[in-house]
Amino acid sequence: MNGKNNMCINNILTPKSYWLDSTDETNYPTLEKDIKVDIAIIGGGITGITTALLLKNEGYKVALIEADKIVQGTTGHTTAYVTSQHDIIYSNLINTMGIKKAKQYADANEGAIDFIENMVKEYDIDCDFCRLPAYIYTTDESYKDTIKEEAEAAKSLGIKAKYIEKLDLPFSISGALCFENQAQFHPRKYLLKMAENISGNGSQIYEHTRAVDIKHDNLYTVITDTGFKVIASKVVLASHFPFYDGLGLYFAKLRPQRSYVISAIIKDALPNGTFVDSGEAGWYFRSQKYKDGQMIIIGGQEHKTAHGGDMIKHYVNLKNYAEKNFNVENFLYRWSTQDYITIDGVPYVGKLTSTSENIYVATGYGEWGMTNGTAAATILRDIIVKNESPYQEVYNPSRKILTDGIKNLVKENFDVAKQLIKGKLQVGQYNFDLKNDQGKIVEIDGERYGAYRDKHGELHIVDITCTHLGCELKWNSEEKSWDCPCHGSRFSFEGDIIEGPAVCRLNHYKESDNTIDSNII
Repeated sequence: MNGKNNMCINNILTPKSYWLDSTDETNYPTLEKDIKVDIAIIGGGITGITTALLLKNEGYKVALIEADKIVQGTTGHTTAYVTSQHDIIYSNLINTMGIKKAKQYADANEGAIDFIENMVKEYDIDCDFCRLPAYIYTTDESYKDTIKEEAEAAKSLGIKAKYIEKLDLPFSISGALCFENQAQFHPRKYLLKMAENISGNGSQIYEHTRAVDIKHDNLYTVITDTGFKVIASKVVLASHFPFYDGLGLYFAKLRPQRSYVISAIIKDALPNGTFVDSGEAGWYFRSQKYKDGQMIIIGGQEHKTAHGGDMIKHYVNLKNYAEKNFNVENFLYRWSTQDYITIDGVPYVGKLTSTSENIYVATGYGEWGMTNGTAAATILRDIIVKNESPYQEVYNPSRKILTDGIKNLVKENFDVAKQLIKGKLQVGQYNFDLKNDQGKIVEIDGERYGAYRDKHGELHIVDITCTHLGCELKWNSEEKSWDCPCHGSRFSFEGDIIEGPAVCRLNHYKESDNTIDSNII
């Protein structure tokens, strides 16, 4: 059955993000000498690029370094909702943090939409930006009161929100919450144009330059895998998950989560808006300009990284959902992404720790990185330039963890401990009976390794102890990667880092180099 599913999905869905497929690759230089700037920014997604441009415009010399290519990570695999409607959040924020902080969060995200629109106009960016309503709906009669309560909470914070009974969708609903004047866009077209304005006058973007450590004396020294250093008076960690912890315990305060996306051409147009299902399945969908027409983007199937079983089933479920609810003409793309969820649902933006000076962090956007990532950049700009931001209190990384957050922290770290122990005790499979394009855990001389035989029949073996904090990795058969069930690091079958927080690759043994026999067996 899995083989049939694989064949079906591979035949009808191109395994690539539409955002990447519809834009040119970048070609910024790799760091090839030691440099000194005012501010070093780690990470080339929406936060890093926006922060770099804002600070350059303030007169600072900045260096933005990216481990891969800019806007290819989470920002390049988003569904690009530009909205302050972040599921059911405002009623919870009012109840747990108070109305003052809840309004800070609302204002920061509403302001982020305006900021993006202003940048589109200022830099004349053709990125399919448009204003439209955002809806979260329910098909469960018993959930209507929750939707109504959220509508009242959002309105009390100044958001143009309303409860409605019907939507012009191809299925019936019980009720919905509408946020007016939200937006959507093409994230790579937006950010690649912004990035063009960063380099020059002492500022530069560097690709294929991974930060691996930070040393601090009078200045900060960012050590990279190229062997060269970036020396700066300030550092911004905008690398999705902070690769440098600085005793901030971010590994204990963030949960990695994967989700899946497909796109298709449908015969009947969607109503104007973006849509999120409040149910457990968590479906969400929106239209997007595609060539001379429109396509639908459908997402969902969230699970903690390395806990989702056979990955292909998530695409099958999305395909089945699309065919059940929409008049599909043909399917186009499929891709997945990784998000990090904080303990209380609000990102961490500001000083890395309560005692750190001149080193800042932005992480934990959940599934709402377009507005939260933009808001983070403006917060960091204001803190660095003015020493304060009107939104810094609610986003403060050192904020007090409330009772519900403590429960989440205990639960999350219990699971991490369980995965550490479970991984060490499990016995691998004792042979290399691997078909082409198949991977699994094997045991050699009492030690566990990850084995994968590629499409050409060559065997690749890696150590499967995560180089971050020692959890045992799991095989991701769909994306041909070794994924960490604790903190979300991901590695290719050759041991290269796909996703942090790990900064060291896995040891890799390749059959053609005769290194398997000499180094392992």
